[in-house]
Amino acid sequence: MASSDFAKQMAGYGLVTAHILYRMPDHPSFLQTYIWQNYDLSPRFPELNRFLEFWQRELEGPLHEVRVVHQSLIKPAELRAVGGIFQIH
Repeated sequence: MASSDFAKQMAGYGLVTAHILYRMPDHPSFLQTYIWQNYDLSPRFPELNRFLEFWQRELEGPLHEVRVVHQSLIKPAELRAVGGIFQIH
């Protein structure tokens, strides 16, 4: 049975990393960093958008900057069906 991460990759999901800079609530002149990583669909990134909406709704640190990197881990040319198995004794 395949892992849920592999199933997501087969469905078109790729690994998304978001580098989030936000202002500290008590010291707004200071920036703090947070790294978020999950599987998501490019180019709309629904999982990341849900997380950022949660952040703005529930957390006190206002967002300053979000940088996003996306990589499809499995590409069509990398996945090939096995035509046979050869055993060498």
